[in-house]
Amino acid sequence: MVKIMFNIKNQILSILVFTSLMAFMSSCTGDLSTTPLDNDVQTSVSVYETQGDYEQVLAKLYAGLALTGQSGGSGAPDIQSDDEGFSNYMRQLFAAQVVSTDEVVVAWDNPNFQPYNFQSWSASNSFVFMMYSRVYYEIALANEFIRNAKGNNDPTIQTYNAEARFLRALSYWHALDLYGGGVPFVTENDGVGAYNPPSISSDSLFNYIENELLAIEDQLSAPGQGEYGRANRAAAWTLLTKLYLNAEVYIGEPHYTEAITYAKRVIDQGGYQLEDNYQDLFLADNHTANGIIFAVPSDGENMQSYGNTNYIIHASVGGNMSASNFGIDGPWAGNRVTPEFVNKFDLDNDSRAMFFTDGQTLDIEDPINFQHGYAVTKWQNITSNGEPGSRPAFVDTDFPMFRLADVYLMYAEAIERGGQGGDNSEALSLVNDIRERAYGDASGNITSSELDLEFLINERARELYWENHRRTDLIRFGMFTGSDYIWSWKGEQKDGTATDAIYNLYPIPSSDINANPNLTQNPGY
Repeated sequence: MVKIMFNIKNQILSILVFTSLMAFMSSCTGDLSTTPLDNDVQTSVSVYETQGDYEQVLAKLYAGLALTGQSGGSGAPDIQSDDEGFSNYMRQLFAAQVVSTDEVVVAWDNPNFQPYNFQSWSASNSFVFMMYSRVYYEIALANEFIRNAKGNNDPTIQTYNAEARFLRALSYWHALDLYGGGVPFVTENDGVGAYNPPSISSDSLFNYIENELLAIEDQLSAPGQGEYGRANRAAAWTLLTKLYLNAEVYIGEPHYTEAITYAKRVIDQGGYQLEDNYQDLFLADNHTANGIIFAVPSDGENMQSYGNTNYIIHASVGGNMSASNFGIDGPWAGNRVTPEFVNKFDLDNDSRAMFFTDGQTLDIEDPINFQHGYAVTKWQNITSNGEPGSRPAFVDTDFPMFRLADVYLMYAEAIERGGQGGDNSEALSLVNDIRERAYGDASGNITSSELDLEFLINERARELYWENHRRTDLIRFGMFTGSDYIWSWKGEQKDGTATDAIYNLYPIPSSDINANPNLTQNPGY
């Protein structure tokens, strides 16, 4: 595969931010769809003229997952915040999906970040607000693109339109997964003027995401034919698998048979294979690794950000660790893992157990001391040949949002949960393929009697840690809140304690609740 980077025209961004985002801001300021008097402000009339123009705007949609603004690094943010780096989509998703679980305790003594360690966030937490804002900023940009592309008969532009609809479905899935039903809902069929968006129920949002993905399935490029970093049919199939696997959480109805159907499409029709070397999936040249279905690219020269994998790698280094060994300019000393998570691994034989222990304690006596807790060496700005990335300040390592091993494990889980149409022996074989890569031989293989839900939640932890899956997985297994599974500093206790079930969802930010009478706060907040 060749790593393709879109160019982004700054001239496009002003109208997209000006018109689209305002549809989600709940202040009623009147009609914003007028022609601007400022000659430097572009309108959709001038932005969407040629196929190349559409491609440039589509680039902004993809870049919305990886970047924070228009200048690279920081300085011209999409969304105003005290620290632009914190506003990154993937950085906030990591906080919501990973820091809130047993996979991370963060050392930074930030009053908005520490509640993620403890499951004690509130509706006024700025990180809760930032994730919500990023989701809806992305949706707003997608709506503007789709609104302009719908009537265009150019088949290439219609492929772009399908990609934009995939990205919008992805963000709406994040809204459903993180905030539940009752979130604002706007599509390309709504105007661009500021108004109070209506809310949508969990059932309706689930159905909308499902129908969007089914509608665009054949319009996306076939697996292996599109450019790296862009959504293809396998990406849509994977997202459908995730939607169906979590359907009981989202809408109270099982859809495990459908999860099997779409996981099988990825497995049988995707043309993907497991990468031979697990760590190659998380290195600076991971765009050449096998098994990545959909990636959020990062490039030290052309896609600079203090979020995405640049955050993950810098924040994982501290204590006695050498920053140069990770291809970076300096440690941020932020994230390390809990002892409960470490204990899930066979430390002597499982190659996925990538922990730095020199000067680190296993137990975490002090959550803001980086050297309390093992550090993680999984993510690096070093290539598979041992060369550093292009720049130590900004990494080249892409984020594999969807990859094949995850699909294997979802397929096996859907079968274990009673879905029809799968094959138990195939599921066992696929799981053991993952295990053989981890152990280097068949010594870690399991038997059919050992393949159960308890094994699968632990295997997902071992295979997919720090990849933004853990919170969703724990909720699906009934282990995120409550007392069934306790880890260090859960509930703000050193040894952990039960937490309230309200934390299975994040609150809708209080600023949006106060501004939009159509919204109702999630229970308990």
